[in-house]
Amino acid sequence: MTERRAIRVAGIVQGVGFRPFVHVLAGRLGLAGFVGNDERGVLIEAEGGAAALDALEAALVAEPPPAALVTAVTARRVPARGDHGFVIAPSVARSRAATLISPDLATCRDCVAELFDPADRRFRHPFLSCTNCGPRFTIVTGVPYDRATTTMADFPMCAACAREYRDPADRRFHAQPICCPDCGPVLRFLPGWTESGETDPITAAAGALRAGAVVAVKGLGGYHLAAPAADPRAVGALRARKHREDKPFAVLVPDVAAARTLCEVSPEEEALLRSVQAPIVLLRRRPDADVAAAVAPGDRHLGLLLPYTPVHHLLSAAVGAPVVLTSGNVSDEPIAHRDADARARLAGIADAALVHDRPIRTRADDSVARIVRSQRYLVRRSRGFAPAPLPLAVGAGRVVLGVGAELKNTICLLRGGEAFVSHHVGDLENAETLAAFTDAIAHLGRLLEVIPELVAHDLHPEYLSTKWALDQDLPLVGVQHHHAHLAACLAEHGEAGPAIGVACDGLGLGTDGALWGGEVLDVSLTGFTRLAHLEPVPLPGGATAIRQPWRTAAAWLRTAGTELPGLPDRIGAPWRAVQALLDSPLDQPVTTSAGRLCDAVAALCGVRDRTTYEGQAAIELERLADPGVTEAYPAPVRYAHIGEEPAVIMASELVRAVVADLRRGEEPAAVAARFHHGLAAGLAAAAVGAARERARDTVALSGGVFQNMLLLRGVRARLERAGLRVLVHSRLPCTDGGISLGQVAVAAVRSS
Repeated sequence: MTERRAIRVAGIVQGVGFRPFVHVLAGRLGLAGFVGNDERGVLIEAEGGAAALDALEAALVAEPPPAALVTAVTARRVPARGDHGFVIAPSVARSRAATLISPDLATCRDCVAELFDPADRRFRHPFLSCTNCGPRFTIVTGVPYDRATTTMADFPMCAACAREYRDPADRRFHAQPICCPDCGPVLRFLPGWTESGETDPITAAAGALRAGAVVAVKGLGGYHLAAPAADPRAVGALRARKHREDKPFAVLVPDVAAARTLCEVSPEEEALLRSVQAPIVLLRRRPDADVAAAVAPGDRHLGLLLPYTPVHHLLSAAVGAPVVLTSGNVSDEPIAHRDADARARLAGIADAALVHDRPIRTRADDSVARIVRSQRYLVRRSRGFAPAPLPLAVGAGRVVLGVGAELKNTICLLRGGEAFVSHHVGDLENAETLAAFTDAIAHLGRLLEVIPELVAHDLHPEYLSTKWALDQDLPLVGVQHHHAHLAACLAEHGEAGPAIGVACDGLGLGTDGALWGGEVLDVSLTGFTRLAHLEPVPLPGGATAIRQPWRTAAAWLRTAGTELPGLPDRIGAPWRAVQALLDSPLDQPVTTSAGRLCDAVAALCGVRDRTTYEGQAAIELERLADPGVTEAYPAPVRYAHIGEEPAVIMASELVRAVVADLRRGEEPAAVAARFHHGLAAGLAAAAVGAARERARDTVALSGGVFQNMLLLRGVRARLERAGLRVLVHSRLPCTDGGISLGQVAVAAVRSS
């Protein structure tokens, strides 16, 4: 029996080849009707047998085009019309941007095949793309999404491209960045940042790299700095000029086969490397990996990525060897994405530049991820992922803005039950990044055609994001830092709580004025109760102690009532000054931070007394830990009953055990391992005790310290052995990059 259904598809479904996909699918199923775009997404009216219509609905969810993101499919029966054939209907003018802008996507296989096919008219064209791949978010200037509202507006289509653009059967139907060598942007090579007249810029840039030069490469979301990865002199020069002393560099490899010569690659890691998001993937390096030691000093892992634009494909193939590909900036600055700014900031770093004349509207750093238990675990969410929405079934009636934290900042806008977390903005520590922050808020609001009705912010009054929020003439909701971390984890999993949450990070202002960072909370989107925390210690010198972990070590030694011979002599006069500070009546900030505890143990083990980037001491302590050592130092928990003071995880016991073993001459690698296992045991014991007291069966883990795989695995395994369900991040990072979603979720519930 024939029936007709009106089917509504929401999500990223415009400008991604969705209508041609439905047209082909309907034809295959023998259905009549039409498909078109309107202000709410894609509308289909299909007529035929019930089984064919069911198959159509199922395929819309299971088999969408690669660039599409389907967030909802709804259907209802309508009167049959007796249509013959299936057509693509003209688009309906949009009244508001209810549809979504796609993230930028890696070059698809079909386009790569054309790129290297001498018979194809786009052979070696550095800007080829189609509806399944290419630039999206980074080139969009406004809505509705069409060529006039992208940075391709100044490149009129030639007749051949226009024919493809209008043909529903073509892979480039309504592909807004469509172009070819006759009508697209132009790539140029600038040796010494001056015009060279080179007819083949890719060959020239590859030759410069093979000769050991540092080359600035204009990419999709900004400039990269490239250098031959196996050349110690070139990598050393890049480090020195960029003022990036220790933090690892990412490495571009041409394909998975090349990746396997440098690292171990599991099937899940291969799939992540090849994904349309094409992030940097953290992989376990092979002992014989042919890269300079300075690429990732002392690290057991390398961050590898595959080419994700035609320029990367061409350059990587021409170089024929791994290439360092790091953000185009000086340390702590935002990535350069405008040409004049790049020349001003990078000319002293790069010997040459590979540039083009397609403007980048929005900077977007490379995303970074790893595989944990066969699942994606994001370290940084940016290019390829942002601004794809996350469903958030709270506060659907209000537009809520979350302004994030100070470090690893993102912003988030809630509109109609969908949360849009921005690209990685960075650390709000200079004027350039603050400008990028305000631009992200304004631009995302324009694309979604919304104005915030409510602003959620961190409690810390000195965060620049908080100061910006307080300057707005809008209702405000302050959200405690670790509540936001755990709310983000809950919201990502579509849960509202209550659950037990373990939040471990560097520092976040607590409701008692102390700097929290090792917390066990009974948490929901509506609120939290603090049930346990790490033992509090002074933070001598405040923020200076973050850059000088020996200061935190001094505080922990004082709290633990022990000493480590040799450490005062290693530090010298500043050690005596800090001891005097600890003895003085002057108030020092107090912290329960797991990150600062790891820093302190790193200094005790002789790993690092001073850092050059955030989290470095703790990261290097994890690297030091001997994987063959499984014993744990004790970290007893003083339990309190509900309604009394929170329980205390006695980390001073860990510190005393660390010092005792070091004084006995134990290897620091074994000491580091026992410390990690002990801290994991203490956190898990507190969470298990809290779960039993509160009758909870779920524990959420969040905070930047859970980028430490030794701690994450240790806490998670102990919780699961206790029969608890454990939630970890997958769609957002556990770092402050996820804070904005948590703020929005909490504010939406509180205001509903």
